[in-house]
Amino acid sequence: MKRCSINRKLISWLALDALEARQARDLRAHLESCEGCRRYFEEISKVAETLTATELRPDVQASAFFHRRVMAKLRQEESASAWGKLVASLRGTMLNWRVALPVVVATAALLAALSRYERRLDASSRKESRVPAASAVDLKRDLPPTIANYQMIANQSLEKLDELLNRQANRKLSPTRIYTASNALD
Repeated sequence: MKRCSINRKLISWLALDALEARQARDLRAHLESCEGCRRYFEEISKVAETLTATELRPDVQASAFFHRRVMAKLRQEESASAWGKLVASLRGTMLNWRVALPVVVATAALLAALSRYERRLDASSRKESRVPAASAVDLKRDLPPTIANYQMIANQSLEKLDELLNRQANRKLSPTRIYTASNALD
């Protein structure tokens, strides 16, 4: 089991018997229900016992460089933002294959579904566009007189729309007979 990351420092202080009575009581109650924190407390307690049982030798001293490095790391950990802690927690979680594998599979499935949906939209839009659309090259020939073609030409330029309408009005009609309501009664 994994320990709770927010209790790490408090557990270390509890092992050194450096917490206030209320905090120690609350943390001990948490240790009863959280196996990961309980194991961490046991490990830290063993380390603390070993360190206190070790005889201090006056001839062994840490260098100034070692002291500066330890202090820099402690300051860095103290000043770590909540965002940094969250990112570190997520990084630790994502490195766990039991979490990472389902996330990767779900992402792949989502991308496949989106790809299929996009293909369906593309295919349905091709079916719906049965009226040929006019482009700048098509303006030299007569377009079918549809509202969509008129709108498209008007969006390009009002002069082009006027030119198209004039051309269509002036074109010669085929010599077919035009039937009217009065002709049908004759």
